[in-house]
Amino acid sequence: MALILNIETATKNCSVSLSDKGNIINYREIAEQGYSHAEKLHVFIEEVLLEASVQFSDLKAVAVSQGPGSYTGLRIGVSAAKGLCYALNIPMIALDTLSVLAHQIQVKQGLIIPMIDARRMEVYSAIFDSQYQKIMETQAEIITEESFNAYDETIYFLGDSTTKCKEVLKRSNYIFMEEIVYPSSKDMAKLSYEKYQENDFVDVAYFEPLYLKDFVATTPKSKL
Repeated sequence: MALILNIETATKNCSVSLSDKGNIINYREIAEQGYSHAEKLHVFIEEVLLEASVQFSDLKAVAVSQGPGSYTGLRIGVSAAKGLCYALNIPMIALDTLSVLAHQIQVKQGLIIPMIDARRMEVYSAIFDSQYQKIMETQAEIITEESFNAYDETIYFLGDSTTKCKEVLKRSNYIFMEEIVYPSSKDMAKLSYEKYQENDFVDVAYFEPLYLKDFVATTPKSKL
C-alpha cells in the first residue's frame, strides 16, 4: 500500500482525501462563502482516516496544494501538512494548484486555462495543453479583452473566475466550464502518487506556498 493524505485549501474549498496508489479511498470537502478551513481541516483529516480504518502511522506521505490561491487558506493547509510530516517522519509532496484544477477535465485537443480569483478582474492563471503540460507559467494578471488573443486553439476556461471573465472574453474559440469552480483533493490522488513514485518531495522545513502576491491585511467591515 502507498497511502497518501491529500490536502487542498487554496480556495474556498476545504478538501481532504485519502488515496492508495492514486485511487481515492475516502474524501471530505466543503466550499463555503466564509473560509472555514481552520475549523474543518483537522476534523476532515481525522474523519477520512477513521472511516477507512487507517491510522496516522499507516500514511506514507502527505500531499498539499502549494498555490497560488488564498494566503490564509494556503497557510492553513501547508501548516497542517508540515505538522503531520514532522510528527510521522514521512515525506511531503507539493502540487501545483492550477494543475490540480486543470485535471478536472479531459480534452482531446485545445488548451486548458484554470483560473483562481485574485479579486476584481485579476486572476491567477496558467495555460496547459491537452496532455496537461504547462505552456504558460503561473502568473497573476488582470483580464482584458486582449487576454489570450495570441491563441487560436479552442480554450477551455475553468475555476472560480469564469463567470466574471466570461463578460470580458468574447472570442468564439472560448469555452467556459462554469460547473468546475474549485480545485479538489480528489484530483490530487494520481498526481501525488506519481510524485511519490519518483521520490519528488519538498523540504518540510523550508517549503513555502506559492503566493504570487504579498499578503494585504484588510479591516473587517464590522469595524469600519
